[in-house]
Parts: sequence; C-alpha cells; structure tokens
Amino acid sequence: METFTTLFIAALLASVLVQLWLDRRQQAHVSAHRKQVPPAFSSRVALDEHHKAADYTVTNIRFGIIQLVYGSVLLLAWTLGGGLDWLDQSWRSFGFGPLSTGVGFMLSAMLIMGLLDLPFDLYHTFVIEERFGFNRTTPGVFVTDLVKQVLLMLAIGAPMLAVALWIMGVSGDLWWLYVWLVWMGFTLVMFWAYPAVIAPLFNKFSPLENETLEARIQALLDKCGFRSKGIFVMDGSKRSGHGNAYFTGFGRNKRIVFFDTLVDSLEPEEIEAVLAHELGHFKLKHIQKRLASMAALSLAGLALLGWLAGQGWFYSGLGVSLPSDYMALMLFMMAAPVFTFFLHPLLARLSRKHEFEADAYAVTQSSGHDLVTALVKMYRENASTLTPDPLYSAFHDSHPPAPVRISHISGRLQEATTGGAL
Repeated sequence: METFTTLFIAALLASVLVQLWLDRRQQAHVSAHRKQVPPAFSSRVALDEHHKAADYTVTNIRFGIIQLVYGSVLLLAWTLGGGLDWLDQSWRSFGFGPLSTGVGFMLSAMLIMGLLDLPFDLYHTFVIEERFGFNRTTPGVFVTDLVKQVLLMLAIGAPMLAVALWIMGVSGDLWWLYVWLVWMGFTLVMFWAYPAVIAPLFNKFSPLENETLEARIQALLDKCGFRSKGIFVMDGSKRSGHGNAYFTGFGRNKRIVFFDTLVDSLEPEEIEAVLAHELGHFKLKHIQKRLASMAALSLAGLALLGWLAGQGWFYSGLGVSLPSDYMALMLFMMAAPVFTFFLHPLLARLSRKHEFEADAYAVTQSSGHDLVTALVKMYRENASTLTPDPLYSAFHDSHPPAPVRISHISGRLQEATTGGAL
C-alpha cells in the first residue's frame, strides 16, 4: 500500500471516529438533560417544547451518523475503489478534447454524487422535518428546486469549470494563482448578484408592508448608518417552519431579509433587536473579514493543489491511474475535507466570536432584553437544543450555545446598567 494511501485512510478513519465520538457525546448529553428545562429558560420554555428540541436534536444526530458512515464508504468507493478512475476512462473513451472531457467528467461526477445523496435529502425533508412539524415542502416544490439547482450548476458551474481547467492547461506553474484570481472575482460577482438574481428563483421576496414596523426599522438603519436596497420578507414558510433573518449582498445591492415565519412570531421590538444583531455584522465588518479569510484559505489550498497536481503519488495513492488537471481538482475537492476536519473548531470559534460581537453591538443599539426574548422564541420555535454538549458545540456550532449566548447578553446588560449608575 502506498504511503499516501495509508495517510488518507488514517486521516479518514480518525475524522470519522472523532465525529462518531462527538455525536455520541451530543446524544448522551442532550438525552441526560431532557427531563428538565435549564433554570435560565424555565419561565420561557415549556417542558414539552424542551422535550421536542431534545428529541429533534437526537433524531438528527442519529440520522447524521448514518449519513457520515454512508458518505465515508462512498468516498472510499469513489477513490480507492476505482469509481473516479472508471468514470474518467468512460469519458476518455468518447474521444473529446481535454477541456470537454474534464468539464463532462466533473459535472457528471457531481450529478451522480447528488443522486446518491438524494434519498437522504428526501428522508430528512419528508420524514424527520415532517415528524417534528417543520416541513412545508411539497413534492412538487422539492422537484422544482432540484431541477433549478441542476440547471444553475450547468449554466454557472460548467462555464466556471471550463475557465478554471483552461487556465490550468495554459498558464504554467502559476496556474493556481490565476485560478484564484478568477475564483475570487466570480465569488464577489455572485455575492453581489445573489440577492437580485439567484435567490428570487427559489423564493418570493416582498417589501415589508407593516408601515409601523418599517418606520421603526428605518429609524434603526439611519441610526446605524446602513443603506440597503430595501427590507424584504421571504416566503420561508413555503418550505419550512423554521425562521431566521439575514442581510445579503454588498455595495449598493445590500438587502435585509426576514423569513415570514419570523415576522409572524416576533413582536416589533424583538424584530428590531434581531435586526440590530444583523447590523452588528455589517458595522463590525464581519462579512469582509470572512471574505478575507475565505480568500486566504482558498489561495493556500490552490497553492497546495498546484504542487500536488505534479505529484504522481497524489493520483495513484487515491486510486487514479491517469493524471490530469481535472482529476487533480476533483481529488483535491474530495480529499481536502478529510485532512482539514480538525480545523473546524478554529473556524467555528471565529464565527462564534463574531456572533458575540454582533450581540454586544445590538445591546448598544436596541433593547438587549428584547434580543433575549427574541432569541428564546427562535430557539423554541426552531426546536434548537438548550443543552448541547460543549465539546460537540465547539466542533460544529457556528453560533454560541443558547445558555452561553444568553448569559453573554445578560452580562452586557449588567455592564451597561452598572456603567450608567457610575
């Protein structure tokens, strides 16, 4: 067995075992705290709601374990099992040029992978989400969304792949730098265009019609110095009972979006507090920081790929007989997550830091008490567990656990009160 094959198997086994261990910890921790609502939430969350959140969390954990094992077996089948090599040989047999072969190979591989994952998507949507009262997706909407996603992949992904593979073939040893520049340009264009071009293909965005609430929100926007293309309500209830809020885009194409489920469940002052949190991400330049981090990581990744693409053991060690630019790209996309799994806690910690900062900003611009009540409602209505395992959360959660987050906001409120008294 080749050295790189051994390293790949060892890394995959280590990541799977750690994930299974973390999943078991989460399952045991949530189950052990199922019988009683945490004291900090006892006056706001009913016991049956707490039971639902615990059961929903445990069900998703069990489902995730099956997905993890299934995905790991498929990864081995695609690589060491010869799946990618067989698909590559099939495309080469058509006699197309390297660019057409590469684009066809990668698109077909992605489509097959999507089809292999489809049963899990169906089960999660129409069984788990249905069981817990969250699913609003009809079979017709599900199929329509799937068709749209495939068409977008062909319309946007195929040209992008063709450009990347063309650059790899004609640009010499520094191809990875030129691909990175094109990729970052594409990312910025998509980030700008998504609110107006892509998102409306899947959801309806209507201007906020509550004049009183709109005036309240506009006053907050003016106070924070935020200019956007408008305040929109998204028909999230078309697919799910979950609620959320976000702002998207940049420059003059920024939009503030509320799920209709969120608007229906929160009071105006709570909506204002949630918006103040989202504005905190804008004022503290979290989006720019995340883009910068993504740019740095993608540059490092492409530079590493630039070296790996010239190493024969990279291909043979992952079950591929004939090296090529497109195969290097595909292998890297599939193998990189295995080797970078243990970076998850660092990335999650950075994200949670931004959430804490946005909460702190919201406390200064709106009512911290209203932010707490809004968050509790969102936890309750989304069936988010109030008792996650700390270690599991450190690996997986982009947002702080509910007790920690509420405690942090309460601490900010206490500091503000103490400061005012002095």
